[in-house]
Amino acid sequence: MSGYEADYGHEDGHGQENGYEQENGYVRGNDEERTFAALAPAQGGSFARTWWGRAWLKALEDTALDGQQLKAGRRHARAGAVGAVSVRPGRITAVVQDRDGTAHRSDVLLQELSDEEWDRLVDLAVDSAGHIAALLDRELPPHLVEDAAAAGIELLPGIGDLEPECDCEAWDHCPHTAALCYQVARLLDEDPFVLLMMRGRGERAIVEALQERSSARAAGVEEARGEPRQGDGARGGSGVSAAEAFAARDILPPLPAPPVPPASPGEPPSLDTETDPEPGIDPTALEFLAADAAARAHRLLSGAAAPGEPPLTAAQDAVRLAAGAPAPWIAARLAEGSGRTRTDLDLAVRAWHLGGTAGLAVLEGDGTPSPEMLRRAEARLAESWEEDERPALHRVAPAHWTVLGTDTQLRLGEDGHWWPYRKEHDRWTPAGPAEKDPAAALAGAVPVTP
Repeated sequence: MSGYEADYGHEDGHGQENGYEQENGYVRGNDEERTFAALAPAQGGSFARTWWGRAWLKALEDTALDGQQLKAGRRHARAGAVGAVSVRPGRITAVVQDRDGTAHRSDVLLQELSDEEWDRLVDLAVDSAGHIAALLDRELPPHLVEDAAAAGIELLPGIGDLEPECDCEAWDHCPHTAALCYQVARLLDEDPFVLLMMRGRGERAIVEALQERSSARAAGVEEARGEPRQGDGARGGSGVSAAEAFAARDILPPLPAPPVPPASPGEPPSLDTETDPEPGIDPTALEFLAADAAARAHRLLSGAAAPGEPPLTAAQDAVRLAAGAPAPWIAARLAEGSGRTRTDLDLAVRAWHLGGTAGLAVLEGDGTPSPEMLRRAEARLAESWEEDERPALHRVAPAHWTVLGTDTQLRLGEDGHWWPYRKEHDRWTPAGPAEKDPAAALAGAVPVTP
């Protein structure tokens, strides 16, 4: 809740002090009154940031007959002269002090909505999960306000709707009621439920009504379709999007637990039908891509793949797909589409199997370790073998060292790991997995014919 809200005791007209329960940083009685502690003086700028806060002030400024009174009220509010603000259905109240210290009780009245109008408003809100989500996020959805106005329900005040009462006995908005309205605009910026309480319903009552109406509407739709109620072991209807259901998670009935992922990906669909495909559509290629999508989804559901991994480039994804051993003609299309020859693609697949994107980057020379990492690499090469066992290494590229007299090479990746390579058919080929120690990497190099 807003940081403006605080514990505050309010004395009723009979001299009795109401008891308030502290909840989420603000005081709440029986969901019919909220009291906000006095705000700190405003430091420049306008009093309202949100469109509904500005609409509130427009109703004040369009109503008041004396602009000088409004200016005095702004000065009072900006100086912090407004005390704790009590918000009740149809009324806001605060004590406002003049510069000489004289205190005035000031009230501003706003007509409450009828029960029938509240019923229609709740119906409009449950028509969209986005409306519900916005309200719970302390926002007033413009479309909800527009739809309500079209249905004859005015949520925001208009000209003449803010009726002032002050013990200074002014007959129009005085500096004290104007200061109260400017202060309330700051509260409305943080929480539009302040306005809804003035219109007659507290937050708890609104949330409960939304939940009951949502549940009743869902049950009515199922019964109209002749379907069993959800939870009876039957499948539901068409449902809503996952995004809408998640946005309304605090209003809708509890969602069922996520299903347990299957042990293996499902079988891809068979597109081998008697109907000829459209020109340019290859059913076998589509079946291959569908099977790949199912496998990737299964890895995500089972936790075998991190959802936050950086996305692959088109060239990297072509190698990943080729690593799944597709039909030769599909591999040929992947090679062509990624700008590689078949031999290049085979080498890339070998690097992918050994180290994924990191292995592929070392093969294709994407990125060069920093100068500091290269200096540490030279030192590491010098200390990884005994003096009489150290191979003769010749640096042939910024991060490539060839062992003289052999067809073996060490390559340094951007992550500081060493990769063994062997020359096969006049091409340097990945020959083993990466190692932190260059001697271990070189020892693990094995002949590979791509």
